[in-house]
Amino acid sequence: MSLGPNSDGAGVDARPACALVLMGGGARTAYQVGVLGALASMLRLQPGRPPTFPFQLLVGTSAGALNAAYLASAASAGLDAFDRLAAFWAGLRSSDVYTLRVSPWVRFSRLLAAVTLWGRARREGSILETMPLVDTLHRAIALDGIQASLSAGAIEALAVTASSYSSGVHWTFCHTAQDGRHQPWRRPGRRAEFQPLTIEHLMASSAIPFLFPATPLWVDGRREFFGDGSMRQVSPLAPALHLGARRVLVVGCGQPERAGFAGTAGTGAPTLGSIAGHAMASVFHDTLQADVEQAQRVTRTLRQLPREVGALLPYRSVEVVAMQPSQSVDAIAQAHAQALPRAVRRALGGLGAARGAGPLASYLLFEPGFVRELITLGEQDAFARKEELLALVTDAAA
Repeated sequence: MSLGPNSDGAGVDARPACALVLMGGGARTAYQVGVLGALASMLRLQPGRPPTFPFQLLVGTSAGALNAAYLASAASAGLDAFDRLAAFWAGLRSSDVYTLRVSPWVRFSRLLAAVTLWGRARREGSILETMPLVDTLHRAIALDGIQASLSAGAIEALAVTASSYSSGVHWTFCHTAQDGRHQPWRRPGRRAEFQPLTIEHLMASSAIPFLFPATPLWVDGRREFFGDGSMRQVSPLAPALHLGARRVLVVGCGQPERAGFAGTAGTGAPTLGSIAGHAMASVFHDTLQADVEQAQRVTRTLRQLPREVGALLPYRSVEVVAMQPSQSVDAIAQAHAQALPRAVRRALGGLGAARGAGPLASYLLFEPGFVRELITLGEQDAFARKEELLALVTDAAA
């Protein structure tokens, strides 16, 4: 569908570019792998279409930033980049992302569990240790591969977002083949810089508050501490539009209306697990819908204006396809909650949060069963919108 642009103005490139925007959500972002894998299968069946990478701009937030960076590092391989991303997720385990060391006794005492986790959070600034994720990203994402994709023209830009605990500003860090050619932008509460991206940028973007530790980055000549890019993300489409996107595929992992699901629905008081899951959903609250609605209003206004008047305004029409899970990810996670690492299950049990743990578990379940089911869901949702997806990507390539 045709949507109006964000008010960030014209991009840095006059060519019509197609952008892929990947939202955050921890382990839920396995859904994105299914959507993109299905899209790659569709494109391979298009007669006469070369197997080149279909997106010129990649924008990622939180775990979506990890997916975007992985794709950027492999974009020179064309459509095979999506197969490589799927293979990466197939081999992923929670132990590759985080660790939690707690005594087996915490499962028998809420007080002991609370004291243990609170003490760890005070000492280390988070409940979980994420050095495994640092190691995993260093092994999986070739930073020189990102530069090679940019230099070869396989992609034009990679951007990741993060939120500064120090200043409260939401930052977008952009990397292009020639960063020095581009001017950073500034909007109320939002900033952007052009610079080579590092593993630290990815760790900052994916630092889920309370669970993962903050990551320091240097901005404006000083060190600030950053957390998950989903926090204070008031305009998720803005970076792609500012970079020049005319067509956008955005894949979210949330559900704007989170209905109760088996295990938490009912008249009883919410469990600690469901409260924690609701809090996490608030952090990852998908503002995409509001951004799209604003764009639609702008587009309707533009269409009512004479063409010569509209040409003078700093707005443009943008084709956007937005994908979200068609089924409850919370319910899927509830069915796989026992696959969580033993220490995490102990802690949840000790806090009385094991019942109804699906919402919280959905962000931490980097385990094969949950991942496979989300990938399958992503594939099904993508094939259900096959014509819409192909029209977006193939028209952009024309």
